[in-house]
Amino acid sequence: MSDGTQGTVPAPRTDADAVAASSAPDEGLSVFARAGDVADKVGDRAGEVAERVGDAVERAASATASFASDVVDRLRNNAEIVEERGTTTIANEVVEKIAGIAAREVDGVHDLGGDVSRVFAAVKERLGLGDAESENKGARVRLSGRSAAIDLTIVIVYGYVVYTVTEKVRAQVIGAVESLLGLEVTEVNIVVDDVHVNKPATTT
Repeated sequence: MSDGTQGTVPAPRTDADAVAASSAPDEGLSVFARAGDVADKVGDRAGEVAERVGDAVERAASATASFASDVVDRLRNNAEIVEERGTTTIANEVVEKIAGIAAREVDGVHDLGGDVSRVFAAVKERLGLGDAESENKGARVRLSGRSAAIDLTIVIVYGYVVYTVTEKVRAQVIGAVESLLGLEVTEVNIVVDDVHVNKPATTT
């Protein structure tokens, strides 16, 4: 005879329960997969940033080295005159300035320097950082001991014979540098960069 109590019968399992049970592990795996993707992307981005930083550092180091090399070249580019009681050192800027002044004294020379240097000189003058008529503009000197090799870039006035003007410039520069500084000028190379045409005077 039964005591009236009956065992609990589990409810029948539905299809929805089966789907939920089977999808739970998949959802966990999906979360881990997404986390892995995010980690991979973060790692890739970090690698790109590190590569860009490395490139920037390399460019900065290269620029610094180039600047330092130019400074060293400028410091080394001096003329030394050894005398019995001491040594006289002449900076290349001094030779460049004297060469520029001498070249400007020749008839037919309108200006010194190429297009770029003349533009920069004009901008510096407008900003109050220098004179557009800087004497050493367009002159570059290579010094070695008592010897000097000079490169000049000039603008000639229209109507003057180029060969005649350049020969006068060469003779004038050699004479000025050798007489004023006691150096031997081995060569004066001249580049005629432009021709200046004088504007006719306007009558009022």
